[in-house]
Amino acid sequence: MTIDKSAIRNAATVIVLRDRHDDPSILMGQRGANAAFMPNKFVFPGGAVDAQDSLVPLAAPLPDLCHDRLGEESAHGLQQALAAAAIRELWEETGLILGTPGVWTGPVPDDWQSFAATGHRPAADALQFVFRALTPPGRPRRFDARFFLVDATAIQGDLDDFTHACDELSHLQWIKLSKARSFDLPFITEVVLAEVEGRVTDPTPPVSVPYFRNNDEASLFLRLRGHAMPEHD
Repeated sequence: MTIDKSAIRNAATVIVLRDRHDDPSILMGQRGANAAFMPNKFVFPGGAVDAQDSLVPLAAPLPDLCHDRLGEESAHGLQQALAAAAIRELWEETGLILGTPGVWTGPVPDDWQSFAATGHRPAADALQFVFRALTPPGRPRRFDARFFLVDATAIQGDLDDFTHACDELSHLQWIKLSKARSFDLPFITEVVLAEVEGRVTDPTPPVSVPYFRNNDEASLFLRLRGHAMPEHD
């Protein structure tokens, strides 16, 4: 089967925030020079949703408000797959585990074999949905990306152990939030950083989630509020 590389794929990105109350840092890595999408740029770990992600049982679900907001202007029932993809991509690209100790019941999807082998089950309750962005038309790859913020205290194990990471991102490192803009970043990452900076001292969910929607007609900044939020501004 031929894959349409111009098709928009759902994706999940994870922003891990460390030492948020002291000297906050975020985890980033550099994409390869030959990457088709954002070569050489420093980015947060993340990637496209896989078909098997929707089948992964979560040890703890997304917070209700995040679940509701992820459902706005999205295909029905996509929330679980997005949360699972965020956890899987974090594991694959950094070797860090977002989950709880436990044994899987039933068959483990192929893409999740290495995660399950650590003795953990994926848990989404620490994920906070903070941003959404649709890649503009004309790019070699297009993603409808949801950005999740997670406090590093929710990560299992050694935060500096990247030995289990794949080679998709190089130069994995904790970057001081105050220094992040000195790196070679994609435009949308700089925009997301502004949102992260506003969340550092406030662990509660944002009042609304920005959605940077680029389509053939226009580029729009929308706000996703979720059913639990009031309809008025």
